[in-house]
Amino acid sequence: MEPITHFMTGAVLARSGFNRKAAYATLAMTLAAEAPDLDTLWLIRGPIANFQHHRGWTHTFIGLPFEAAVIVGFIWLYHRWRLRGKGSQTDQQTLHQRKQAAPVRWGLLYCFSLIALLSHLLLDWTNTYGIRPFFPFDPHWYAGSIVFIFEPVIFILLLTALIAPSLFGLINSEIGARRPAFRGRGWAIFALLAIVALWALRFIEHAKALELARTTDYNAAPVSRVFASPFPLNPFHWETIAETPQFYQLASVDTLNNLAATSTQADVFYKPPTTLATLVAKRSWLGEAYLDWSQYPIVTDIGTNEEGLTTVTFRDLRFFYGTPFLSGRQDPPLSGAVFLNADRRIVRMELGNRIQH
Repeated sequence: MEPITHFMTGAVLARSGFNRKAAYATLAMTLAAEAPDLDTLWLIRGPIANFQHHRGWTHTFIGLPFEAAVIVGFIWLYHRWRLRGKGSQTDQQTLHQRKQAAPVRWGLLYCFSLIALLSHLLLDWTNTYGIRPFFPFDPHWYAGSIVFIFEPVIFILLLTALIAPSLFGLINSEIGARRPAFRGRGWAIFALLAIVALWALRFIEHAKALELARTTDYNAAPVSRVFASPFPLNPFHWETIAETPQFYQLASVDTLNNLAATSTQADVFYKPPTTLATLVAKRSWLGEAYLDWSQYPIVTDIGTNEEGLTTVTFRDLRFFYGTPFLSGRQDPPLSGAVFLNADRRIVRMELGNRIQH
């Protein structure tokens, strides 16, 4: 999922009751909920390095305990800095605030950080990109493919859970009501339960979309496997892929009405032939990283460009559909290209229209 949803998930989790058990719970869980995406710092080394390492070690079960330790260590340093800043303050207001706050419990804080880190893996698993939680013991990518990378319904639920208590708190303060030490637990629990209910609905509809893709007639061609990609907002709208021995067939599926709309010409992608250029490109840095991740790769030798270089493109059919957040088939996201000279040597590699230097 995108970063804001992760941050808000951590904050809402803390507000559901964890913040009553240990001081800094909200800070720890908010940071932990987004911490695995620190692997995007690999972008400094270039787009292919970032692609190869994204959702790598920081998104594995073996890596989470170390990440939780780093987060708690950071908060411990922050706590020590705060204590030095307070000095010998003993005024009544400070004493009252200390009585209202939860105690500092480092063991619980570590456990809460682990829970928030697990929420990151769970959210990332629900979308199409996938995660490798058992790496390095199991390099397989796992993807639930039930929620789009940005789901407005989840975003609004989390945002409401965070904002509503403050709005109602302003109303209560105007009428003289006492401000509680911890607010918003009910809103947080409601938002989390609503998200789980949405996942359940999408899981059911995803299974229906797969079944529609499997049973649709593709000119009597046998179907070896199927895939369904989610759309934002509408849990009944899916883009499916059906693989046959010679081609891939795309379709737009409406699970509410049990309809699969497809075009024999526009939605058919024949498997590209293997050429010397594609063989070389597949063994490149980009090619190996891409084929390790992609479930439905289309590797195409598109011939010589204006520079006299042979271009081999890498695309993934899972992202061949248009939404307000994706560009669709004209320029699908997560597409790459390898450029070779006349001697079939790699001259340049690009990913997402960014050159790897």
